[in-house]
Amino acid sequence: MPRLFPILALIPLLSVGCASPRNPSFALSPREARAALDEMGDRPKPLARPLVVLGGFVDPGLTATQLTHRFRAITGDRRIVGVSFPLAGSFEECRRIVIEEVDRAFPCDEPGVTTEVDVVAVSMGGLVARYAAAEPPGPGAKRLRIARLFTISSPHRGAELAELPTLHRLQLDMRAGSPFLRALDDAPPDYELVPYVVLKDRIVGQTNAAPYGESPHWVPGNFGAHVGAHRDARILADIARRLRGEEPFAADPPAPLPERG
Repeated sequence: MPRLFPILALIPLLSVGCASPRNPSFALSPREARAALDEMGDRPKPLARPLVVLGGFVDPGLTATQLTHRFRAITGDRRIVGVSFPLAGSFEECRRIVIEEVDRAFPCDEPGVTTEVDVVAVSMGGLVARYAAAEPPGPGAKRLRIARLFTISSPHRGAELAELPTLHRLQLDMRAGSPFLRALDDAPPDYELVPYVVLKDRIVGQTNAAPYGESPHWVPGNFGAHVGAHRDARILADIARRLRGEEPFAADPPAPLPERG
């Protein structure tokens, strides 16, 4: 009878699978990215404008807090605020939360808009940012004035796991083809949008991480790609370079996404 291998012996094989594809437009290794982040931390450079970091679906605040500290260390700039939506039940509520937080942190006397900010948004936070930047839903309301929006694994075209049974309004709105997503696509942005994704994202889906007609900057990944995307040194280093007004690592236009493995 053939000998059975312990299941732990299979883990390296399961995690590696086929060779990771190389991105010709974003050829940065994790080691190079970590070194670049360390170098930027050694010589902080202030931001061109305040930065807002938005967390994802039912995130209790860990993601926004981690990234806020990370970007403060890289820039030496305290004009960074993290916003999370753990108890929000709708995108309308998320919009209200982010605009109130931005107004509190960076007051603006101009009617109808907030102070101009850059935004780093993780997962659902990318949709929150796009919705908050759209025309206000009623008279007297404000819109989030964005200069640049960097999204990390955001479900611009919907999230694969949003198709699971639910009554949660946010999850329903994140289904591909939902009226909410169609309305976002009908409102062209007046800001720069730079999307990123880690391959093998089984929660959002790598092809969903950029609006229709666009491609995300992608990096090779593995199982757990979505939950760890906001910690990926390659993505953070590229965003940091852009925030600091330096040459980014990722070139435009992004290379096409490889076929899903």
